[in-house]
Amino acid sequence: MRRSVLLAVLFLLFSLVTPVHAQSFDGTELRVSGGVFRDEHGREVVLRGFNVSGTAKLAEHRGLPFATTADARRSAELMKRLTGANAVRFLLTWAWVEPQRGQIDHGYLAKVTDQLRAFTGQGIRVYLDFHQDLYSRYLFNPGSWYTGDGAPAWAASGYPQESCGLCVHWGQNMKNNNAVTAATYDFWHNRDGVRDSFISAAGAALRHVREALPAGEFKLVAGVDPLNEPYAGRYDHGQTSQMWERDLLMPFYRRFRAEMDAAGWAHKAAFVEPLVFWNQNVEFFAEPGGLTLVPTLGERFVFNAHFYDGKAQSGLLMPGKAADGQYVQAFTTIRSRAQALGTTAIVSEFGHPVAGFTSDKNASVLKAMYQGLDSTAAGARWWSAPRGTVVSGSQWHWDTNYGRHHELMNDNPDKVKTDGDAMNDEHFSAVRLDAAGNPVFTVDRAVVDRVYPQAVAGTTLAFTYEDRAHQTWQQIPLPAVRALVGSAPFAVLVWDSAGGPAPTELHLPESLRSPLVVSSATATVSGVKLLLSGGPGRQFALVTAPSNGNVAAAEAEIRQWHVNW
Repeated sequence: MRRSVLLAVLFLLFSLVTPVHAQSFDGTELRVSGGVFRDEHGREVVLRGFNVSGTAKLAEHRGLPFATTADARRSAELMKRLTGANAVRFLLTWAWVEPQRGQIDHGYLAKVTDQLRAFTGQGIRVYLDFHQDLYSRYLFNPGSWYTGDGAPAWAASGYPQESCGLCVHWGQNMKNNNAVTAATYDFWHNRDGVRDSFISAAGAALRHVREALPAGEFKLVAGVDPLNEPYAGRYDHGQTSQMWERDLLMPFYRRFRAEMDAAGWAHKAAFVEPLVFWNQNVEFFAEPGGLTLVPTLGERFVFNAHFYDGKAQSGLLMPGKAADGQYVQAFTTIRSRAQALGTTAIVSEFGHPVAGFTSDKNASVLKAMYQGLDSTAAGARWWSAPRGTVVSGSQWHWDTNYGRHHELMNDNPDKVKTDGDAMNDEHFSAVRLDAAGNPVFTVDRAVVDRVYPQAVAGTTLAFTYEDRAHQTWQQIPLPAVRALVGSAPFAVLVWDSAGGPAPTELHLPESLRSPLVVSSATATVSGVKLLLSGGPGRQFALVTAPSNGNVAAAEAEIRQWHVNW
């Protein structure tokens, strides 16, 4: 029996060191089904990648994520090659869609579509985001410390002189700046039909994109985020934040959903966000939310959350680095809200500054956030309690213009912003160009170039990836597995296989391009993917670097472990 197991493992290893050309099962349309994204082969799909990009919030390139379509193509190729990204959140803004009331700028939308196609042309899925921050740049004075994006000038006129007072973070304008709060309140109450105008303009943009995209590329569009980071501005008398979500935010989403249907997006999901402060971890800034008074969303919607660690960014409320399991509960709450609402979840923004006085926390914070996306358990106890779905997510953000901008802040020629993201002194881009124009990471590549299950032929039961980038958080209790892995990065996937011809696919990062795989499924390497094919029933796969450890003993331990929990 031992000899047969060893021969099977040796055959498996031989198949891995010889890459194969496999039939592609990617490129099909996604639907929400059973609380997850599924493709047309019934596989559970995880979307991972970046927001592209914060440049769309600026006037520098007239609201486009990239200076040129060529830059977009280069970014798409680099992102896929360097990180294995299979999806992006693609930003566009109302101000550039409808610069004059009732007049849609189809020239802008043509450029948006060209840049979007740079990603679909690489096989990367896209979901659009109608972005806004602080309602509109046109609320802010030329000399202001802050700026916004979103609404056009015609929808941002007639408001009081803006001032945030003694604000230490730009986000405080949402609650402290009277111009911002008044304009935001009016949007939700449809003053002068402004909310109706936004929905109509969004519908025109969606129709333009659908008509301009070839059918095969439109399949790669997963859906649309109706509005980034919604907030009330201020509440009516007796209204709570949860009531506002139920009575104003959710009707807006249902109206937007109808506009999507009319624009030919009926088979695409609406990626709807709750109140922006619902899961803020700085308690005095948080407000109850999460669509808790909404009975259900259903599978034509996706519960779309953001997560940033405000304490870590402050430097004062969290002095040290992020620790093992630090964000597991926060991401478990996101999973739970999606499940309660009858849909799946995505974390469409997360990240941490790459420069500044808290940037030393970046590697640990990102590692802990990806851990929260991957599993519901900390590394120290994952092997005893590994269950949990893998959540999709888009890191903020990928901007090859980082540190090379030329943004006239609030159209002020005397305030030219070149540093960082050029937006409210933020520094979040995971990439920049060096002096020679070559891309370099601003973060540890090992944190963002990760093993993750891009498609699972069945249902994911458990997944983890130990990247070894910051600290080792995984504590492996199985001695032969621990010896086999050593100090190398490793991933473990357990799934209930549905069988069928479409394989389970895992992205292989740079550190594991020629992996050692111990699996109950047949495994092959195709480019930067590990393909796992097996019959129906529970399957497992351990992926790590080549090792002198006892493969047969490690396989026996995993076989025993994966059927007992």
